[in-house]
Amino acid sequence: MEFLGTTQTASYCGPKKACGISVLPPVAPARVIQECYQPYYLPGYRYLNSWRPSLLYKVSNTQTCLNEGATCRSTLRPPTILPADRSALFCRYSPHDWDQSNRLQIRAAEASRLWASRLMGDSMRLMQDKDQLTRQMQEGTGRNLGQRLSDIGLWKSELSYELERLLNENHSLDAVKRRLEGAAEELNCPLQAALECLYQREKRIGIDLVHDNVEKNLIREVDLLKCCQEQMRKLAQRIDIQMRDNRDAQHALERDLEDKNSAEFIDEKCLNLRNTSDCISFFHGVEKIDGTISVPETWAKFSNDNIRHSQNMRANSIQLREEAQNLFDVLLDQMWKQFTNTNLAFNARIAEVTDVKNKLQVQLAKTLQEIFQTENTIMLLERSILAKESPLKVAQTRLECRTRRPSVELCRDMPQFKLVNEVFTIDDTLQTLKLRLRETQDTLQLLFMTKCQLEHELAVKANTLRIDKEKCMGMRKTFPSARCLGICP
Repeated sequence: MEFLGTTQTASYCGPKKACGISVLPPVAPARVIQECYQPYYLPGYRYLNSWRPSLLYKVSNTQTCLNEGATCRSTLRPPTILPADRSALFCRYSPHDWDQSNRLQIRAAEASRLWASRLMGDSMRLMQDKDQLTRQMQEGTGRNLGQRLSDIGLWKSELSYELERLLNENHSLDAVKRRLEGAAEELNCPLQAALECLYQREKRIGIDLVHDNVEKNLIREVDLLKCCQEQMRKLAQRIDIQMRDNRDAQHALERDLEDKNSAEFIDEKCLNLRNTSDCISFFHGVEKIDGTISVPETWAKFSNDNIRHSQNMRANSIQLREEAQNLFDVLLDQMWKQFTNTNLAFNARIAEVTDVKNKLQVQLAKTLQEIFQTENTIMLLERSILAKESPLKVAQTRLECRTRRPSVELCRDMPQFKLVNEVFTIDDTLQTLKLRLRETQDTLQLLFMTKCQLEHELAVKANTLRIDKEKCMGMRKTFPSARCLGICP
C-alpha cells in the first residue's frame, strides 16, 4: 500500500523491497489500483474529516517478478506510519489552494477600491443636483397626483357602470332561477296524474291487463316529466352557483370602488398640501416604510381584472338565461307531444275496447237466442221420445201376444217379420233421439258457459272503459299551460 499526499508531485511512501531482478518482464500483469479512504480518528479529533484535505490511498496488488527460468513472488509492504504522522499529512494544502486564496484576496481588494471610488463620485453629483432635484420632484409629484386623481376617476366610472350592469344581470338571473324551480314544482301535478293513470290501469281485470300502447306512452310520459324536472333542477343549481360567482364579482367591484373612493380622498388632500400649509410636519423614517403592494401597471390591471371578471360572469349569466329559455321551449314541446301521443293512444284504446264490447254484446244476444232455440229443441226431442214409447209398447205387446200361438201357428209370417222390424226401428229411433237429446243438452251447457264468459268479458271491458274513459281521461282533459307551469314569465 502506498500513501500519497494532496499534491501532484509529492508522494509519501516507504522504501520498496527489491524483487531480485533489475528489469521486469514485458508480459507482467498491469497493476490494479483502487482508490479508497480509510479514516483514522485521533483522540480529541473525532470530526477530522471536516477540515482535512483530500487524501487517497492507492492500494496495489502484489507484483509478480519473473526470473529467467524461475518465478519469484514478493509482496510490497508499506512502512509503518503512526497516527501522528497521518494527521500531519492531512494538514497539507496544495499549491493550487495557495494560488486560489491569493487571487481571491486581490480581487476583493480591487472590488472594495472600485466601490469606494464610485461612491465618492456619486456623492459629489448628489450634492450638486439636490436642490434642483427637490424642486423638480415636488412639481412632478403634484402633476403625478393630478394624473392619479384623473385615473382614479376614470376607473371609478368604469367600476360603477359595470357594477350596475352586474346587479341588473343578477336580478334577471334570480328571476330565471325562480321560474325554473317553480316549473319543476308545477310538473308534479301532471306527473301525479300520469302516475295515477298507471295506478288506475293496474285495476284492469284478466286479459285486459295488457302492456298496450297506452301504458307504454304513460311510462314514457312519466320518464319525460321526471327528466324535465331533473334538467330544470340541475340548471337551477348551475344558476345558483353562477349567482354566487356573480356575488363574488359584485363584492370585488364594490370593494375596489370603495378603495378608489378612499384613495381619491387621500390623494386630493395630498395634492392640496403646500410648503406653507399648517398641517405639514416631520415624520422621520416614513420614507423607509414601503407599505405599497402594487405598481401602476398592477393597480390598473387589478381593476381591469375585476371588470373583466364581472364581464365574464355576466356573459356566463346571459348564456345560462338563454339556455334556460331554450330548455323551456324544448321541454314544453316534448311534453306537449308526449301528452298528445298518450291521449291519442287512450282514444285508440277506448275505441278498440268499445268495438270489442259491442261485438261481445252482439255475440251475447245471439248466444241467448241460440239458448232459447236449444231449449225448445230439447223440449221437442223429449216430446218426440215420449211419443215413440207408445208405438214401441204396441209393437212389443203384439210380438209378445203372438208368442203364445200354439204349435204350427208359431209361423214367421209377414206380420211377424214386420213387427220385429218395427220394434228394431222404433228402438233405434229412440236411441238416436236420446243421443241427440244428450248432444243438445251438452250444447245448451256450452251455450250457458259461453254466455257466462261473454258476460264476464263484457264486465271486464266495461271496467276497462270506466278506467280509461272516465278516470284516466277525466284527469287528462287539458294540458297544463306554459303559464301554469311557470315556463312563461
